[in-house]
Amino acid sequence: MELRHNWTREEVDTLFNLPFMELMFQAQQVHRQYHDPNKVQVSTLLSIKTGACPEDCKYCPQSAHYRTDIDKERLMEVEQVLESARKAKAAGSQRFCMGAAWKNPKERDMPYLVEMIRGVKDMGMETCMTLGMLDAHQAKELADAGLDYYNHNLDTSREYYGNIITTRTYQDRLDTLSHVRDAGMKVCSGGIIGMGESADDRFGLLVELANLPTHPESVPINMLVKVKGTPMEEAEDVEAFDFVRLIAIARIMMPQSAVRLSAGRENMNEQMQALCFMAGANSVFYGCKLLTTPNPSEDKDLLLFNKLGINSEQKSQRPDVAEADALMARVSHNIASRPSDEDLFYDASR
Repeated sequence: MELRHNWTREEVDTLFNLPFMELMFQAQQVHRQYHDPNKVQVSTLLSIKTGACPEDCKYCPQSAHYRTDIDKERLMEVEQVLESARKAKAAGSQRFCMGAAWKNPKERDMPYLVEMIRGVKDMGMETCMTLGMLDAHQAKELADAGLDYYNHNLDTSREYYGNIITTRTYQDRLDTLSHVRDAGMKVCSGGIIGMGESADDRFGLLVELANLPTHPESVPINMLVKVKGTPMEEAEDVEAFDFVRLIAIARIMMPQSAVRLSAGRENMNEQMQALCFMAGANSVFYGCKLLTTPNPSEDKDLLLFNKLGINSEQKSQRPDVAEADALMARVSHNIASRPSDEDLFYDASR
């Protein structure tokens, strides 16, 4: 499969309407050409500044335009962030992503962000940030600090975008991605499925991403998490097989990219997640929350990976097999004895 940057919506529509098994077979062929089929990259995402965002993204509980149950928090202290990174590394994460609910970072914030990046890098982890729009100078400053990835999603198609966000333009997003690329950082950019968009809008999102001058190194495909208080709280559910098809198409269109199974995993059973991995997803976020919405816990992910034989080389490197088996037994016990989701946090998917 050669790399292309001239995809059309008609081609995506043709792929989408293939028999499911044929599409999965094609995606698996591409996936195996460029990636280890039994390896999934694991990241942890931390909200370093929560709520009170001036943007009006209709899916986001952090927007100041909507009344949600999200607590507003200032930018975290650097040492708090680094302590979270240490815990993430100990839990098996390879990349630490830091997100702030901003339209764009202010100059007064940059020294703290630089310190966070350097501290996480010193732990031997990859770094990623999502801070809103960047100008060229800010992108260079983050890159000089050692930031590996910058996340800035396109969210949806160019045509549907105005139905979701009015406080920044589609071109603003593309300009930020250009600044990130010019500064030498890797691009993380994807979108959200289930915001009332049409199938053609979903195809348009993938075409925009795949036809960038360089494919994003990471492509998060999010399934909308419906949050009470946002305009999207009553959005129609995404059909599971349609979502898996989009994962497969993203894999075919962007062969070298990591396709990340991102928000919405809490609402996917193990079988649906396994189909997504078969379709070419090879990156996940790890931990109980994605910024402010639920995500499967590390324990559940470890059990699923074990069932599927994913990342098994990490386990085989341990000298004591009995110790590894004991760990799995403790994980199973922890899941069986832990409180329900209702006891832990507000279920934003309801």
